[in-house]
Amino acid sequence: MGPSTRREAAEGRAGGPRRRADAERNIAAIVAAATDLLARDPDASMTDIARAAGVGRVTLYAHFPSREELIRTVLAAAIGHSMGAVEAAAPEEGSPAEAFARLIRTCWPILDRFGGLHEAARRALPAEEVRRHHDLPMGRVERLIVRGQEAGSFRADLPAEWLVTTVYALLHAAGDEVQAGRRTAEEAGDLLERTLSALLRADASS
Repeated sequence: MGPSTRREAAEGRAGGPRRRADAERNIAAIVAAATDLLARDPDASMTDIARAAGVGRVTLYAHFPSREELIRTVLAAAIGHSMGAVEAAAPEEGSPAEAFARLIRTCWPILDRFGGLHEAARRALPAEEVRRHHDLPMGRVERLIVRGQEAGSFRADLPAEWLVTTVYALLHAAGDEVQAGRRTAEEAGDLLERTLSALLRADASS
């Protein structure tokens, strides 16, 4: 047995680079398929996801022992994607009112895309865990609201944390409206921006 053959045999026994690369490809395919299916159908099954990912059920369960675990991973990846949109919106730049409107316009298409995924997570995972996943992007929203309150642009008669909770609830309510077919994504996005901007204005408290 030559050196390269011995190396390949050793890698096979240890689950070497080739096996790890295959596993990484399978995981990426599973997460992508689950994201797409759950965004469109919150009730998509593990069988549906395995079929869409081009893997067998045994491979799927080897990487994700339960549907809950897969949804948890997909939700975390979607939140990471959403954070990219938050960063792109640069909420720390410009006046608070302009920055907030820009944040909603930039992030709504991402939130709309993942609408069904949030519903799948809400059904499969504890409510507190789902909310915890959103702490990072909502933290950026809270800092923007506090900045607006300190500048006198946003209402200060209500706590910033409560306003953040309201933003969070309305974002997902808009997603539910689109998911149920009661509003188009464009309509919901427009209503969302106008409703939240009006709610936050300093003169809304008078």
